[in-house]
Amino acid sequence: MGKGGSLSDGVIKKILLSYTYVAIWIFLSFTVIVYNKYILDKKMYNWPFPISLTMIHMSFCASLAFLLIKVFKVVEPVSMSRDLYLSSVVPIGALYSLSLWLSNSAYIYLSVSFIQMLKALMPVAVYSIGVLFKKEGYKNDTMVNMLSISFGVAIAAYGEAKFDTWGVTLQLGAVAFEATRLVMIQILLTSKGITLNPITSLYYVAPCCFVFLLVPWVFVEYPVLKETSSFHFDFVVFGTNSICAFALNLAVFLLVGKTSALTMNVAGVVKDWLLIAFSWSVIKDTVTPINLFGYGLAFLGVAYYNHSKLQALKAKEAQKKTAQADEEGGRLLEEREGEGSGKSSESQD
Repeated sequence: MGKGGSLSDGVIKKILLSYTYVAIWIFLSFTVIVYNKYILDKKMYNWPFPISLTMIHMSFCASLAFLLIKVFKVVEPVSMSRDLYLSSVVPIGALYSLSLWLSNSAYIYLSVSFIQMLKALMPVAVYSIGVLFKKEGYKNDTMVNMLSISFGVAIAAYGEAKFDTWGVTLQLGAVAFEATRLVMIQILLTSKGITLNPITSLYYVAPCCFVFLLVPWVFVEYPVLKETSSFHFDFVVFGTNSICAFALNLAVFLLVGKTSALTMNVAGVVKDWLLIAFSWSVIKDTVTPINLFGYGLAFLGVAYYNHSKLQALKAKEAQKKTAQADEEGGRLLEEREGEGSGKSSESQD
């Protein structure tokens, strides 16, 4: 009874911890998105400089990652040569900087709710680019699912009350660059046996992003900021915003490390619906019935895609276990046969 009770207590503790990690990630992801919107939106804090904001995040995150890895040694650094860094990390850093720049720029033109709806296209972009680079196999049923997601997002866009073509272009560009980055991580790092957690990712990628963003910043935002003599750097606003951005990366590390990538996908869906509700009720963004109907269709498509990926993963794991069991069985059989022949030779002696 005591043993059974302790087991159930352990299971309950594990479930509670998983839900805690999910809640922390949802809260931080939610906070970063709303906070970025608040800073960049011309009707709120009115600081429409997405490159500058992203550079602040990158410099802050790179500094903290350096302290955690080199000074406090919380996380072990990955062994990486100069050639590997230039051939693998630099292209990923370039894609990440473009993705962050465009996604933050979209907050100036689009509502939080509509941006979340457009982000539902991420599986479509990842799958399409994966097929293009031969990392995913083309399947008719998967492509039909991708088209259904795209159709749902198109309906949501049609129903958007404050549709802005430039804002949509920026967000779709961000999705395309982010999807390409995810596929490139598989091609340039994972295939070489290199896995980076969010802390080591920031340590290697954030400085690279900062350098890439410095080029457009000098030509696009620096001249405007130079003329804005009334602006004074608000350490409270930008400091807390950067802390939230870094904490979000730590939360990703905890969530994926202690649960699974699928849990993060499911938590992401919950976060998206919460953001849409918040955008409508608190920020007073207009969310139309056509918006919700279109996003609902896209949501079902994404849910089915995640379910299919989970089933494929389970089948792969089962196949791997069967192969291991067969190999173990074959080895035991060989050992028994060896013992049998040894005994027969002894009896002959």
